[in-house]
Amino acid sequence: MQKAYKLQGKHRHYDWGGTQFIPALMGLDNTGNEPYAEYWMGAHPAAVSEITTEQGVVLLDKMLADEGKMLLGEKTLANFGALPYLYKVLDVANMLSIQAHPNKQNAILGYEKEEAAGIDLNAPVRNYKDKNHKPEVMVALSEFWLLHGFLAPELLEARLKEILQFNSLQAHFKGGDYEALYRFFMQLSAEDADYILKPLMLDAVRSVKSGSVDKSHPHWWANKYYEGHVPEKNIDKGIFSIYILNIVQVAKYEGVFQGAGLLHAYLEGQNIELMANSDNVLRGGLTTKHVDVHELIQQVKFIPTYPNVLKGEALNEFETRYPCPVPDFGLTKINLAKGKSYTINTSGLEMVLLTQGEIQLDKLLLKAGEVAMLPAGQSVVLTANSDSLLFRSFVP
Repeated sequence: MQKAYKLQGKHRHYDWGGTQFIPALMGLDNTGNEPYAEYWMGAHPAAVSEITTEQGVVLLDKMLADEGKMLLGEKTLANFGALPYLYKVLDVANMLSIQAHPNKQNAILGYEKEEAAGIDLNAPVRNYKDKNHKPEVMVALSEFWLLHGFLAPELLEARLKEILQFNSLQAHFKGGDYEALYRFFMQLSAEDADYILKPLMLDAVRSVKSGSVDKSHPHWWANKYYEGHVPEKNIDKGIFSIYILNIVQVAKYEGVFQGAGLLHAYLEGQNIELMANSDNVLRGGLTTKHVDVHELIQQVKFIPTYPNVLKGEALNEFETRYPCPVPDFGLTKINLAKGKSYTINTSGLEMVLLTQGEIQLDKLLLKAGEVAMLPAGQSVVLTANSDSLLFRSFVP
């Protein structure tokens, strides 16, 4: 078995994606300005990576089926029975949906319930695509903005008081009852929601045009979602979430971990994302996709979130770890100056994504935008041919 293999991931062309970042990173021609939203690296059935071997190109899922023990290692195979993570690069040009992900127990229950109901796996109304949870960590590759959990109670109380259109909602947040507030608003009729949201949107548009708010204010993002125009009716109820969730700014190479039940949304920027191998998403607006308010409310943790931006913990002079409190995955950043070498010892299947420079891994030459897969039980020397930066995904 080789010490390192070239891995080719799969591009996802969702309409919210940018047109420049991923093509530039990976040296692709995009003269047609097609959106490149995500680049998936892993064995998820929706987009299985290809592995270049000495015998030719093989799909990763087939390779794992044939040589799982050698690739994954005994510990990963015993604990998960498969590759437990999915690795991605994202370019968020337009806001993603308000969303949360289930814990593992609820994912199993939800999946089995929908299977029993005969809902096709690819049906637009399907909530649960698999039986797995979906905790995730992201590391910014640019300045990055996101919505991340409910505001602290005193901040949310102030927000409901400060914004005239929300004054009537204060009664639903007595005693810091996040669920009562969220449930009340999300279950309003479209007409009643418009009564609150339309004047709010008009204020947002005016505020942005006058230059009185910046990206730290929810008006900025409400205005961006509708591109400065206010619909006559049926305003997306997800607009409300922009005002009751934390708006978090993350600097380049800083990170954020998001666990099950955390209401969140990516707003703008580029990042690396590592998650459990799942595609379970429960949406709460800012989307034309299926929104199941009842099911979402069952999964959301109705508690305040105090954002913890991960600066990274230095393991040594080359490698920095981003803490992830789950057994499914871990993520580090490795900086190597030209001529420097560094050894990776693998206990499970790992992937390294090179975002800058050029490195030699055993017999494999890796250039910026390329990915290598490292099987379990290997000792692989990385040597930088130029100043290099790479991100390493692994099973702890």
